[in-house]
Amino acid sequence: MRWLAFHPLVVLLWVGPVLLAPVSSAQESKKDELQPIPTVDLKRNTPIEYNTDIAPIFENKCFVCHSGKITEGDFDMSSYDKLMKGGRKRGAKVIIPGKPEESFLFLACARRARPIMPPKTETPLTPHELSLLKLWIEQGAKAPTTTRVRTKVVVSLPPALVRPVRAVVVAPDGKQVIASRGNQIHVYTAQKKQDPGKKEVLDWVYQRSLVDPNVKFPDGKPAGAAHVSLVESLAISPDGKTLASGSFQEVILWDLASGQIRQRLTGFADRVTALAFSGDGKYLATGGGPPSEEGELKLFDAASAQLVAEIRNAHSDTVFALAFSPDGKYLASGAADKFVKVFEVPSGKLVKSFEGHTHHVMGVGWTPDGKRLVSGSADNIVKAWDFDKGEKIRDMPGHQKQITALVVVGKTPQFLTVSGDTTARLWNADNGATIRQFSGAGDFLYAVAASPDGEVVATGCEDGLVRLYNGKTGALLKALAPEETAPKK
Repeated sequence: MRWLAFHPLVVLLWVGPVLLAPVSSAQESKKDELQPIPTVDLKRNTPIEYNTDIAPIFENKCFVCHSGKITEGDFDMSSYDKLMKGGRKRGAKVIIPGKPEESFLFLACARRARPIMPPKTETPLTPHELSLLKLWIEQGAKAPTTTRVRTKVVVSLPPALVRPVRAVVVAPDGKQVIASRGNQIHVYTAQKKQDPGKKEVLDWVYQRSLVDPNVKFPDGKPAGAAHVSLVESLAISPDGKTLASGSFQEVILWDLASGQIRQRLTGFADRVTALAFSGDGKYLATGGGPPSEEGELKLFDAASAQLVAEIRNAHSDTVFALAFSPDGKYLASGAADKFVKVFEVPSGKLVKSFEGHTHHVMGVGWTPDGKRLVSGSADNIVKAWDFDKGEKIRDMPGHQKQITALVVVGKTPQFLTVSGDTTARLWNADNGATIRQFSGAGDFLYAVAASPDGEVVATGCEDGLVRLYNGKTGALLKALAPEETAPKK
């Protein structure tokens, strides 16, 4: 469930201990034997309709784990088409039209199959909601026949098990790394120390968490969180003084020297899944939008936080990637509608549209000369584009699973990607070659960042670790664990 209340924010947050290590199935069954949820006899004179009856249940009970950048088990429930594709493990068996008793989704929601959905730390489906789901499947799990009217979304703290690093940035001076986990933001700072050989090296240590004092527990005590809901995106200003963080329906601008909130931007339709500062620091671009409904794109004056341009229907689905051109005249965007688009700054006029990806575009960047773009997609492919001609230059295969993020390294033709295949790669945009691979992650990667000189590379993983690498050699420098910064209850 997601529960929303703003200014002041009083949030129903889970206050149990953060789960730092898995509990054995034997221990779990002894301590937390969950009873199946019963169904009820529904008196319906009309068929179950997906948009009216089913989608609102998923939106409030399931989206926190199964939409946007986080799709546990590769199971995306943000639209009917994505839902029916199923997930990585069960595929079409998730929903078998006409057969709820053979459909994993129904059994998991009824707590008759594991893993249960939603997780035990979240609010389960009510008997009425479960019965609607069962009847919808019995009636053939039919596609929507009406236009979707969005329900009021309820926001709450994500389950303790949802702790992936969804976003990460490296400061322009390369001495700070900032990462988001759940609804928290953690800041790490580089300190000099001597290694066993008496050589001076950098060590990365936790500095602080960024906290919105308006986010509180029901008893009025500070919750120690940056946002109410998941932190979906981060961007740091070129001077390194301001951090922008995006979450559900809001963006916060933080003063990094003090850790205090400088400004709050609201009025967004849904999650803010992409952020970017222009190279001169004048503009902040935000991207997001309701899944399968609209790609929302806005341009703000970074100093005053005033809205400069709102590009309505920039894409037909959620925007996941943004990048300003080196000269600041254009803004490139990538979205779930599979398109890369380029807009004029600050007018918002559409300049070019690039088609060719077969899945969500999750990352986009420009080469230093502004003549080419590179994009990474959930179709596992990186593509290079000629901006002036509006044509594809080449495909760059290599990743074995979906690419989740892409970032250009400083003012070089090199760029980084991360993927669900657990690897990060450094590429050369000039020839499409892989320069280096960064390994060591044992799970899905969601985020990547680099210092402008390419010396420091940071990745964010499903396991909650921020891994820091030497960008020149690929050597792992340190893995920063969430346990080091877990809030004390």
